[in-house]
Amino acid sequence: MDALGNPLRWILTGGEVADITQARMLIEGLCPATVIGDKGYDADAFVALIHAAGAEAVIPPRRNRTEQRPYDRHLYKDRNLVERFFNRLKQFRRIATRYEKLARNFTSMLNLVCAYIWLA
Repeated sequence: MDALGNPLRWILTGGEVADITQARMLIEGLCPATVIGDKGYDADAFVALIHAAGAEAVIPPRRNRTEQRPYDRHLYKDRNLVERFFNRLKQFRRIATRYEKLARNFTSMLNLVCAYIWLA
């Protein structure tokens, strides 16, 4: 997502795949000042990758971490842009109900909807 909540890149995976497995590929080639994510992205390797790219990681630590890492709570509030984007996606019935069963068709519909969101 950019600062306005528009999608920059996305990767379609199965429903059982954890988000952190695709995180590196999502930020590769981008040069963000800040990377905001939820607790699912709290991994030392991913945070180190963000810092190596010269960006600030705004990811709250998991509760079971032995050493709690600080994060900017004020910047973390901007993560609601991601949730609002998913709500905009769900306004399209074909996406919300997963009408398209094949991954290539669903990907095509997501591309179309993301283009519409960028233009709207």
